[in-house]
Amino acid sequence: MVYIALLRGINVGGNNKMDMKLLKQTFEQAGMKDVITYINTGSIIFSNKGSSKMELSPVLEEAIFHDFGLQIKVVIRTVDEVAGIINSIPETWKNDKEMTSDVLFLWDDIDDESVLENVVIKPDIDSVKYVPGAILWSVDKKNASKSGKSKIIGSKIYKQITVRNVNTARKIYELMQAQNR
Repeated sequence: MVYIALLRGINVGGNNKMDMKLLKQTFEQAGMKDVITYINTGSIIFSNKGSSKMELSPVLEEAIFHDFGLQIKVVIRTVDEVAGIINSIPETWKNDKEMTSDVLFLWDDIDDESVLENVVIKPDIDSVKYVPGAILWSVDKKNASKSGKSKIIGSKIYKQITVRNVNTARKIYELMQAQNR
C-alpha cells in the first residue's frame, strides 16, 4: 500500500528543522519502503505492506522523536484517500500570484464535515469545501488579509491540521500514483 505521511510544523520559520535525507533514513529504519520526500514540506511518500495507517502514525512519530528529538504529529493518508481529496479540488484553483488555494489535511478525530463549524468562513471572500480527510480553501490574493483562513491560527482545530498548497498537494498525488503502479 502506498501512503503519504504529512508532518505538521516542520521547517517553518526556522523551527523544527529536519533534513529530508535524514528523515528519509528515519522512515527506512522504521521499516518503510520506497521512501520519497517532497521538497521541505514534511511530505513523505512510502509503501508498507504490514501495517495499517492507524498503526503507522505512532511508529513514525516515535522514530522521528528518537532521531530528531522532536514531537511531531504525523497524518497518514492512502493513495485512494488523497485521490478523493485531489479530485475534489476545482481545476481552476491554484497557488499563484492571483490566488492562494490550500488543502488543510485533518487529523482523524476531527475529520467530519462539522469541522467547518469551528472555522471562520467569509462567504463573500472565501471558497471553502469539506471533503473526507481535508478542508479545501481558496481565496483571491487581493483578499487574503480579509479571509477567515487567517483566523485558524489559534483556533480550536489549529493543532489538528497540516496545510499544503494545492500545487504541492497535486504533486504529492502525482508522485503517489507513480509509486502505486
